[in-house]
Amino acid sequence: AAVSAIEAADMSVAKVEKKQTRRNPTAPFTTSTLQQEAARKLYFATKRTMQVAQRLYEGIQIGGETIGLITYMRTDGVQMAGEAIATCRDLIGNDYGADYLPGEPRVYKTKAKNAQEAHEAIRPTDVKRLPSDVAQYLDDDQKKLYELIWKRTVASQMEAARIDQVAADISSPDGNTTLRATGSVIAFDGFLRVYQEGKDEKNAANDKDRILPDLKEGEALARTSVNPEQHFTQPPPRYSEASLVKTMEELGIGRPSTYSSIISVLQDRDYVTLEQRRFTPQDRGRLVTAFLASFFTKYVEYNFTAELEDKLDDISGGRIDWKQVLRDFWEDFAKAVGDTKELRVRDVLDRLNELLGPHFFHDEGNGKDPRACPTCDEGQLSLKLGKFGAFIGCSNYPDCRYTRPLVVSDDDGAGIGDSGPVVLGKDPVTSLDVSIRKGPYGTYVQLGEVEEVPTANGKKMKKTKPKRSSLPRGVSPADVDLEKAIGLLALPRDIGIWPETGDMIQAGIGRFGPYLKYSGLYLSLKGDDDVLTIGINRAIDLIEAAPKKDPPIILGDHPKSKKPVSIRSGRWGKYVGHGMVRANIPKGTDPEKLSLEEAVALVDAKAGTGKGGKKKAAAKKKPAAKKKKAAAKKKPAKKKATKKEPA
Repeated sequence: AAVSAIEAADMSVAKVEKKQTRRNPTAPFTTSTLQQEAARKLYFATKRTMQVAQRLYEGIQIGGETIGLITYMRTDGVQMAGEAIATCRDLIGNDYGADYLPGEPRVYKTKAKNAQEAHEAIRPTDVKRLPSDVAQYLDDDQKKLYELIWKRTVASQMEAARIDQVAADISSPDGNTTLRATGSVIAFDGFLRVYQEGKDEKNAANDKDRILPDLKEGEALARTSVNPEQHFTQPPPRYSEASLVKTMEELGIGRPSTYSSIISVLQDRDYVTLEQRRFTPQDRGRLVTAFLASFFTKYVEYNFTAELEDKLDDISGGRIDWKQVLRDFWEDFAKAVGDTKELRVRDVLDRLNELLGPHFFHDEGNGKDPRACPTCDEGQLSLKLGKFGAFIGCSNYPDCRYTRPLVVSDDDGAGIGDSGPVVLGKDPVTSLDVSIRKGPYGTYVQLGEVEEVPTANGKKMKKTKPKRSSLPRGVSPADVDLEKAIGLLALPRDIGIWPETGDMIQAGIGRFGPYLKYSGLYLSLKGDDDVLTIGINRAIDLIEAAPKKDPPIILGDHPKSKKPVSIRSGRWGKYVGHGMVRANIPKGTDPEKLSLEEAVALVDAKAGTGKGGKKKAAAKKKPAAKKKKAAAKKKPAKKKATKKEPA
């Protein structure tokens, strides 16, 4: 009804209320504000901002000399040198006119906690070196950041902007339909002519900040469209790099030199991920935070870091002994570590289960227990600790082996299996669990579990090795379902028989990846060829296109191992092969005339050296010889008198 009434009426401006305000420019950049603005306006990460600023500070080759374009970029000071202010005011008066130059220089004071103000604000070393003058010497990132710093510096010394806050009533001719628009009209742009500070939230701007046209009472308005929209209160948004740096500065966490490194550590350790320029906490970060908040409460409180920063300032100022600060810290910290080491793992997991339960076991509101095991319906899901980290498992283990990772991360599936085995389903033939796991050599699928069975004599127990298969290169764990896992476990598979020879062609996965096997020859599968789906025609094409090698000549079986002994072609000529043993054929010997007995002798001799075969057993060490008693110290021999011959 409201939309229809608005669409049917000819709306005009009934009333305009104006109230003029002044908006002063912001201070020149500190490290924190530079990182925030570069994130908002340039979409630079804090690390990238500091790297570019470092290059601008160290110097750029201009006209045959290296010139530093900005002042030191790790600072919490907002003050500028008097000479810089004077130069800035000269430029404003000459380039923008007297209306844009305030009567007195602007002086700024920092509002940040723990500010040392050891350096002045980040500014151009010479404000008269315009961005357009140096653009040809800078790369794209450097141009953008230098221009941002230059504009902020100049704007900080300009006249305030005068803005009319406007409230306009818009109504129909009969007065039955009335709308109100609030916003602002710029009466004098002042510093806004050069620079306007960015906002972290595009949609968070106050209605009064919207720029309205200069409306006049009685002015008829042209209707373009009517959009019925309802606005709801939104929860606070997740931190961006800019808002996180701002909050850290407000809480006194860190220093200008550490903001970037703190954020880098959070990302490098996978505590958070940056998605659409917003930080999203990861489960590893949640676990670490919950653990520290439970057992090291004092050290994760906001004021602890801020107070420690104050003490560091006192140390640098000579007001407190650094040894005493370290002593006080380590006494309490060592006690906290000692108390935590005494805890049982179960106690820690119970505490984490309590804190993180609502996150890992989200109540869907359907009346079902979010912790109920989906496999056995009897056990309760909880955090477990395994060989490869934490995961979620059933309390009825080992009767119920249901597990799942803490989280399945991004689209590429990185993270599946990181926190423990993931059961994909049951094998229809054996009824054993088919799971995907991550081991020291990569991700693999497994059928069943390791079990202990008695040996033949029944005196000892031995572990059975379940069937396993590695994931082919390029296959994401997220793409592996039960059907694909069963296919991988069934490898090697028979593709078909070569029509001309009657030999079977097989496909499998080996130590070096997927392969085709035909008549003793192995051919690596590459590109889009899938080891699970490649057909007989494609396999024959690949084999025929492969470089031809002489097929191995089978001489017979080894008398002891009963495995074949063959003559094969290698990179450096013919050799005798037996299992993993490769023996060179002596020079002058015709490989085609080599007998089985001669070949067996060669591979046995090679295996005996420990090269290419089983290692020789280490020779038993001889018992150490008993030490002889030290000989008695000999007396120095007396020199014999020599009889001189008469001359």
